[in-house]
Amino acid sequence: MRSMEFKMERQGLLEVGQKVTVTEGVLPSSYYYCIDPSLAMSGNFKTRERLKSREGTVVEIEEKPRGYYVLVDFPLD
Repeated sequence: MRSMEFKMERQGLLEVGQKVTVTEGVLPSSYYYCIDPSLAMSGNFKTRERLKSREGTVVEIEEKPRGYYVLVDFPLD
């Protein structure tokens, strides 16, 4: 399993145990991911860190001073 953290702006958009799909976005030198339909967004990742799977499971939602952070586990393909 590969875990990835996403930032969510509002509480209650996702639940622990929920299956999610992600969309990959491309920048000139990196990639980022959004939980569909634009519920949460990841940081930027280099080419060698690209996500191979597009479906995962929410395992944790944590409230921090800067917002809500969602931890999603993805199977290794």
